[in-house]
Amino acid sequence: MGGSRCSEGLNAAVDHSNFCYSRIMTNRGEVLRDVMRDTGITQSELSRISGVRQPSISQYLSGHGHLSDDMLDRLLSCMGYRLEVIRRPVRQELGRSPRRSWELHRRLSSHLTSTTLDEWRPIMLHNLERLREGTRGQPHLRNLDRWQHLVDEGDLTGLHRVMTGLDTDSIEMREVSPMRGLLPQSERSAALKLAS
Repeated sequence: MGGSRCSEGLNAAVDHSNFCYSRIMTNRGEVLRDVMRDTGITQSELSRISGVRQPSISQYLSGHGHLSDDMLDRLLSCMGYRLEVIRRPVRQELGRSPRRSWELHRRLSSHLTSTTLDEWRPIMLHNLERLREGTRGQPHLRNLDRWQHLVDEGDLTGLHRVMTGLDTDSIEMREVSPMRGLLPQSERSAALKLAS
């Protein structure tokens, strides 16, 4: 079982000859910690072999120091490993309501320009006012402030990001979206059909 085969579908994998460290590792410090544990090497030993100061290694392991892929690969090589990073698209599964919201905002995002934002701004600001009246609690109130800032600043990149993002933050932003009433009914129907 080679490195490319066993690491298929992993965010990061460590490959050592025919052995693959086959589990998803969420950050570089975790990768380093797990390989050190498996090889039985201590921080001071790794420091002596690599020439990297022991306090730096300690910071990498605690997540307080910036550990680049290059530095991680250098440290891993001292233990007989190499870093293999896999990048691949993964379809995001969304619940029904977040999926509908994403489809609608995605469609609307295709119309977003500096010109349309100027046209939409009065409606968006009115919607934000109405949302503030009926919204309680976090993160919704904070997200309304963020929408306000994006609109006031004319931040097209930021708006596109929250309108189309699949991360938790973007999904929560769309829960208090000021975009109501901007998408033509025909496109709204088409987007809802895709989401169903």
